[in-house]
Amino acid sequence: MKLRRGVKKGKAGKRRSRAASLPAEYNMLLTATLCLLAFGAVMVFSASSTTRVLSDGGLSDSAFYLKRTLIFGAVGLLIMHLTARHGLETVRRFTPAILGVSLFLLLAVLVAGTTVNGSSRWIGPGFIQLQPSELAKLAMILYGADLLARKPKRARTLEGLMPFLLIVGLASLLIVAEPDLGTALVIAFAVATTLLAAGMRLRDLAVIGAVLAFFALLMTVVEPYRMDRLTGFLNPGVDASGTGFQAAQAKIALGSGGLFGVGIGNGVQKAFYLPEAHTDMISAVIGEELGLVGILGVVGLFSLFGYAGLRVAKKAKDNYGKLLVAGLTSLVLVQATINLFAVMGLAPLTGVPLPFVSYGNSSLLATLFAVGLILNVARGGTARAGKLRVVQGGRTPARGRSRSSSARSRKSGGGGRRNGRSRRAGHGGRRRAAG
Repeated sequence: MKLRRGVKKGKAGKRRSRAASLPAEYNMLLTATLCLLAFGAVMVFSASSTTRVLSDGGLSDSAFYLKRTLIFGAVGLLIMHLTARHGLETVRRFTPAILGVSLFLLLAVLVAGTTVNGSSRWIGPGFIQLQPSELAKLAMILYGADLLARKPKRARTLEGLMPFLLIVGLASLLIVAEPDLGTALVIAFAVATTLLAAGMRLRDLAVIGAVLAFFALLMTVVEPYRMDRLTGFLNPGVDASGTGFQAAQAKIALGSGGLFGVGIGNGVQKAFYLPEAHTDMISAVIGEELGLVGILGVVGLFSLFGYAGLRVAKKAKDNYGKLLVAGLTSLVLVQATINLFAVMGLAPLTGVPLPFVSYGNSSLLATLFAVGLILNVARGGTARAGKLRVVQGGRTPARGRSRSSSARSRKSGGGGRRNGRSRRAGHGGRRRAAG
């Protein structure tokens, strides 16, 4: 019995020592992620249960979206756990395959995708429908981090960055064609952060930003519904029952919540006035039911996530880890900022979900996969590039010379020792013979 207790205490001690050895940034990231996930499950149920009953009657499954969120959340947590422990080097090795699959799916969704509310963004049957743009967001950051870590000088000129920019431009065009301008903007901001972390000059970044701004304005002008959203943002009171309806109702929800809100489940806007309350507009439901305190709590958790992520990027052991974590952290923060700003009336509505909180199976899996990669770097993980043979001026590399010279020295040294021993033995024999 004493032996068993000793073994149990030893295992518990090892677990405590491993937990204590993890850096503070790791624990902060994990805490923020789990809190946002738990909070998101509660708010998805609150935002969707009433509308399910009103639309399908009292016999409907009011927990329909909650069940799906829990299932995909559990799968996502498993992916995050495995990636945090073993996935970094494997992901880097398969980055070209991930990039190719994401581009193929972006093409496929335009041909055979499922159309919802005029947008063809999902592909696949029923329960396992996927949103290729979520995979494309990750693929752009993975490809950029790998390319710029292998060839850091590319970030110093626009010519060197052209292969990366062309891939990002192609993916963004395919996403805009769905249409989904919001996700394309998220990719643009996250890629810009990755380029800044790689050492890109601000002048070059300003040139790219000007081109993207012109392109975004052009896409807004040529598409009537985007133009309506822009005019509704600039002057929401002109057509409060039409183009400005969603923005106006979001503001009413936030104003109705006051400081502490009306209580979870007691909101009215989600039932009759907020379209897609459990997805894009879930921040408005949070503001109504939990008030300003709830919104500040969400902002605080994302701030904790961002602070820890940027510290992990700063402490990364290699350039690849630094660029990858900077890009993935900005990917989460940009989405959260755009969603919150749109609900508060500080930006046009774009349909970007709130990470971890909004309902969305593909978004949840992709975000937790990204968190797993960040946690891997926080644990001290690295992903080495393929082994390269360095040849300088046609001569053998220094490492090879040192190894060969050391081998020769060991060989000669061994021979010297043997010769010395034989000489000493010979002298001793002569002395014994003389004696």
